[in-house]
This record gives sequence, C-alpha cells and structure tokens, in this order.
Amino acid sequence: MPATTDARIDAYIAKATPFAQPILTRIRKLVHKACPDVAETTKWGMPHFDYKGTICSMAAFRQHCAMSFPKAAIMNDPAGILTITERQGMGHMGNIATLKDLPADKLLLAAIKEAVRLNEENIKIARPRPDAAKELEIPAIFTRELNKDKAASKVFESFSYSAKKEYVTWVTEAKTEATRNTRLQTAIEWIAEGKTRHWKHKK
Repeated sequence: MPATTDARIDAYIAKATPFAQPILTRIRKLVHKACPDVAETTKWGMPHFDYKGTICSMAAFRQHCAMSFPKAAIMNDPAGILTITERQGMGHMGNIATLKDLPADKLLLAAIKEAVRLNEENIKIARPRPDAAKELEIPAIFTRELNKDKAASKVFESFSYSAKKEYVTWVTEAKTEATRNTRLQTAIEWIAEGKTRHWKHKK
C-alpha cells in the first residue's frame, strides 16, 4: 500500500467480521490501483477514498458489505454494475456477502476510474433548488387579477416559493367572498409595490 493509507482503515478492517475482511481488503486494493494518488480517510466511522473529492466509500455490516459512489447517478456504467434501485443511497453494488458478489476486478477498476474522472473534471450532480421542486397551486381568480397588473405579475414571478404561498394562502383562507376579494385586491397592490405578505412586520 502507498503512503496515503490511513491507520484507521487498517483498524476498521481488522475489527470487521471475518467474512468482511477479504472484501474490504479487495476494494481497498483496487481503489489504490485505479487511483495511485488517492487519500484514505474516515467519515461517519466508515472508510472513504478521496481524490479531488470523495471517489467512493466502503462499509461492513453484520451480514454484508457495501460500496458507494457519491456520483453514482451520473457515472457512465456500460457494464451495468450499478444496478440497485436507489443509486444515490448507501451501497451501489448491492449487498456484498462474499468476494464473488463483487464485480470482476476490471469492471470495478473501470467504475472507480470513472468516479475519479468526474472529480478531475469537477463534474457535479445537479441538485435542484428546494423551491424548484415545489409546485404551488394558484387559484384562477388570483392568476386573473395578477394578469391585469403587469407590474404585480412580474414581481410575483420573482418571489420565492414561500413568499408566493403566503399570499395565496392568505387569500384562499378568507371566510367570506367579500373578505377574499378585499384581500386579493390588497395583495395585488402590495405585490406591485414589491412587498411581501408580512412586509409590515419587517424592519
């Protein structure tokens, strides 16, 4: 092993159950073969292998081992070895109970090198903004009033999901139609002025 090994991983493997030790040792050896400049570390008590970011990790459990790739979702996988349901979850090789459960060395080496490539090229997994994944149901009457006021419509589109929701909720929760209409008109006026629903309470 090169000088970039970590004694904590030696200890982790030594403490693992007998079935897990050869599996962890094989994975570790192949990681170093695929990326000689890899640095070992531990995160959350599990062995991790870093090179310009995390390449992969491994772990031993009571009856199986697991190997994970943080960027599994965007890795090229022509051999189809990353075939579990939740590719971003723990264990992208499925449950590994024996050495035979590991892919052939050349396939695992290719997967590790692919993870290295993604880090070298600084390719990241696109993570949608929290608001982008949410869809707010806006009542037709609210939309119609917004469309009548270009300034209000433009400002409303620039609001965050929560700012939009505060206005929509305020209007739709009105007990009577009269109250709803009053709130709606007030909302349009405030929105056109660039004000959020609770602007009065903000300094």
